Amino acid sequence: MSMKDKVVLITGGTSGIGKACAFAFGRAGAKVVFTGRNLQNLEQTSQELAAAGIDNLPVQADVSVEEQCEQMVQKTMNMYGRLDVLINNAGISMRALFEDLHLDVIRKVMDINFWGTVYSTKYALPYIKAGKGSIIGISSIAGYRGLPARTGYSASKFAMHGFLETLRTEMLHQGVHVMVACPGFTASNIRNTALAADGLQQGESPREEGAMMTAEEVAERILKATKQRKRDLVMTFQGKLTVFLNKWLPGLTDKLVFNVMAKEKDSPLKK
Repeated sequence: MSMKDKVVLITGGTSGIGKACAFAFGRAGAKVVFTGRNLQNLEQTSQELAAAGIDNLPVQADVSVEEQCEQMVQKTMNMYGRLDVLINNAGISMRALFEDLHLDVIRKVMDINFWGTVYSTKYALPYIKAGKGSIIGISSIAGYRGLPARTGYSASKFAMHGFLETLRTEMLHQGVHVMVACPGFTASNIRNTALAADGLQQGESPREEGAMMTAEEVAERILKATKQRKRDLVMTFQGKLTVFLNKWLPGLTDKLVFNVMAKEKDSPLKK
């Protein structure tokens, strides 16, 4: 599958994996539509893409608002007249023990991570179906295995997995490609903007960002897997091992996951 002259819509495309995907798909020949909530970041990213020779359209949108998802798809069609690939990337994380957590934090995470995917996919699907295109969900190992102190995040990714798996089955004979991509821990700003128990941003990553896979490497793998129309993409050895162990040795995995997450800086987990 060539990306030449394809139209790709990326939610949350002004930083991290989303921005890296904008460059990766754009350099492969696609026209790129990307969303974000911050107008200044949108304009800056658009200028950078244009400087790289990538045809692009920035759209200010909050994926947790259904009407704005409908509008971003319509703006894509008004500009380019087609939509071939939707990358549901916009997301937010959180870190706090459930017993300490304000429930509004889970609602916010679900609104962005799950409902944002549902809204965007709902309005994009007719056009992607017409062109036998692709719907991609940027998920996490947290969608295969619940991570302690990430109840809301894990719940949102489990929900995304269930939604996209069901959609894939419904579209089985319609020519629509549906893929769930799980990068594992990736160097991006998602942990810096993760919500704490009170709903405020965490501000500092609890993990060593320099030791992680870069957003650019993740984007290249997503591009390749999209071209190959893969069903699932789990990118790291740690991620693949976690999925395997959780399936076959779930009790052991409980202990291993607890121990790994308890080693994070300022972890709320205590034995």
